[in-house]
Amino acid sequence: MILLTGFEPFGGETVNPSWEAAQLAAARLTADGEPAAAVQLPCVFGDSLQVLAEAVRAHNPSLVLCVGQAGGRPAISLERVAINVDDARIPDNAGNQPVDEPVRAGGPAAYFSTLPLKRSLQALADAGLPAAVSQTAGTYVCNHVFYGLMDLLARAGSAARGGFIHVPFSTPQAEAHQAPGLPVGEMAAALVIIARASAVAGADARVPAGAEH
Repeated sequence: MILLTGFEPFGGETVNPSWEAAQLAAARLTADGEPAAAVQLPCVFGDSLQVLAEAVRAHNPSLVLCVGQAGGRPAISLERVAINVDDARIPDNAGNQPVDEPVRAGGPAAYFSTLPLKRSLQALADAGLPAAVSQTAGTYVCNHVFYGLMDLLARAGSAARGGFIHVPFSTPQAEAHQAPGLPVGEMAAALVIIARASAVAGADARVPAGAEH
């Protein structure tokens, strides 16, 4: 079972392409004989982790792809690391605005994704989809969920792979903001490719995809 999550709209937007893409990807995977489910998370610190934990318990997935929106980024972002800090520049959808607080008090400083990021990157490039390995998932609810997911899997001793993917603005959002964007269909196609790359056993590809700054 593959579990995909996306977020409700936030920051004044009326849609969130992470949720639209997660639903579409889950439907495509299921239609191809690969059982998948999509669950929407609230863009709220704390509550998002409760909904995520309930979804993991309900579906017992072998792979979890959490997806969020990174408006302004030009490509699919394969997030490498989640850090144990909440530092919200804007309030979440419930008005919470934690500053320099841990995601989990006493938890590790960071977790790395257990997705095959480089293999996924190569597969996305082969499909002609813009993608990059990202070294930061921010310090807002996306990182909160990424850290919470990896902490949940680690503390449960789960063999499930998990990680976080950021998607750009959708095409209509991009036009409204005069910023880069992608069609939701291409985002969904990318999630399907990442899910399938993550189902392959063995070591990740070893190709450069770092950053100088």
